[in-house]
Amino acid sequence: MPAAPQPQMEPFNYFNYFTEIEEHFWRKRGAHLLVSPLDWAIVETWRKAGIPLNAVLKGIDRAFESWSRSRRAAGGRQLKSLAYCVDAVLDAAAEAQEAAAGSGPEVPTKRAAAEPFSRAELKGYLERNAARCRTAAETNRGTHRAIAARLDETAKRLDEALPWIDSPALDLEDLERRLTVLEEKLAATLSADAPEESLLAIRREMDRSLAPYRRKMSAEQLAQLERQYTQKRLFESFGVPRLSLFYLT
Repeated sequence: MPAAPQPQMEPFNYFNYFTEIEEHFWRKRGAHLLVSPLDWAIVETWRKAGIPLNAVLKGIDRAFESWSRSRRAAGGRQLKSLAYCVDAVLDAAAEAQEAAAGSGPEVPTKRAAAEPFSRAELKGYLERNAARCRTAAETNRGTHRAIAARLDETAKRLDEALPWIDSPALDLEDLERRLTVLEEKLAATLSADAPEESLLAIRREMDRSLAPYRRKMSAEQLAQLERQYTQKRLFESFGVPRLSLFYLT
């Protein structure tokens, strides 16, 4: 998926990115389905590429319009995965970027923005994740020492971040960056220390999920999606929590 400039998102939109996409997709489908690992990975890929929320929602709308005119829809089949929406979302993102480039420099305005989370919610989230990291460390200590050590270190870093939550100058964007770094270190350790059989099982599952959509995606899109899918499954396999504030909602 092509890189894009980081959008100027409102904090609420940024930290509720997945929730809003999920609910919009459900409304379009008219059914509340369990979100598949593939759909999670797709949304994570869009988020990491910096695709604005409104472009994602516009792309989903267009994908459903296209589907409604297809033979599959005429035959009674439903659009079941966000994978069908990838091209439409990228087109909407490119249009948004072109429109922003032609609109001239944005005039900054001062406005008070409510914090997307209370301090109690943030503290509880960091505390829960630290506890989950320690539990996962104990579970894996006898078989995966490198993973256990990384989890111990992560829990320690989360504990150290707790006093920041009470600071009047709390910077949520900086906190998110720190949590993302911790998560990326965890992902690297899990990938390096996971048994080959576990990685092979994830790969087989991923190939089955992606099979209907591979021809619609570029090699770059597939590579990024595969990384996100594998990371999600590894975290689940080892009982490791996701740390980004993106998952607080």
